[in-house]
Amino acid sequence: MAEPRPRVWVSQPLFDDIVARLAAHFEVRAASAVAAYAPADIARALADADGALVTLNERIGADEIAGASRLRAIANVGVGYNNLDIDALSAAGVLATNTPDVLTETTADLGFALLMAAARRIGESERWLRAGRWRQWSFSTLLGADIHGSTLGILGMGRIGQAIARRGAHGFGMRVVYHNRRPLPGEAEAALGATWLEFERLLAEADHLVLVLPYSAATHHIVDAAALARMKPTATLVNIARGGIVDELALAEALAAGRLAAAGLDVFEGEPAVRPELLALDNVVLTPHIGSASLATRRAMVALAVDNLIAALGAGPHAGRPPSPVNADAVAETLGTRDRKR
Repeated sequence: MAEPRPRVWVSQPLFDDIVARLAAHFEVRAASAVAAYAPADIARALADADGALVTLNERIGADEIAGASRLRAIANVGVGYNNLDIDALSAAGVLATNTPDVLTETTADLGFALLMAAARRIGESERWLRAGRWRQWSFSTLLGADIHGSTLGILGMGRIGQAIARRGAHGFGMRVVYHNRRPLPGEAEAALGATWLEFERLLAEADHLVLVLPYSAATHHIVDAAALARMKPTATLVNIARGGIVDELALAEALAAGRLAAAGLDVFEGEPAVRPELLALDNVVLTPHIGSASLATRRAMVALAVDNLIAALGAGPHAGRPPSPVNADAVAETLGTRDRKR
């Protein structure tokens, strides 16, 4: 009698032609409509699954996998994975994967678009025009900040940070400064035209500060009231990383009081909810987490996630070797410990 095929759960409608590749290897249970899942819903979906393809909207931790005795892999569609409790997954021997690299340039495009829109008051200008206020024009109407020749600060100099640095240095003649846990190699700095600074000095010198660092307990509210007070009152802040990196109430207060000129935000701490204090402000550009939202990039993300899941569940040409594992070492240690105890 043939062995039953592994079962996989696809949490949201994605691209049917790409997701269809899973059916060559697995029994696939895919959502037919966009869904907002309660924790109990996720637990039920995972209870008899060997693998899952999920998005950033699905939060999965110890409770959600407690009854999932067959679960071996979760493929996250996104480079970030703070929706997954990696420690809990590792302890259960569940491999997690993400989709880095394929969204780098598209996300950097959006980050730079937000920088320009905030600095040049694009959103405010459009609302002003649509409200029929052009006849109120004066020579000082809607004056913004220059981007060319200014100082671009980058907090977090990974793939996306470096892509933003290239745009600033090579496209706009910006002086690029950055802070990372450790400086880049000298040749990388030279290629980017970037200079490492201490965090406090980065805050003080940047005309436009872009946040692209990973979210963790250590980076939670790293941009707080004290950090904002170190920035120039003429500066622009852009967050395309994760909402929890910024104390949003402190940011709203700084923007409202004129202690910071403008902000561009694609991510929010309570998303999809957005603080009403931010919604009330004209000098902040708000987008609904669309950093990777181009058709080509979203298709590439789903394709990579599918490749990850196929390989993680021991199928396909790269069986056992998913392209972008997150916790492979921790899972190997967990499974090795289990084997030794048998």
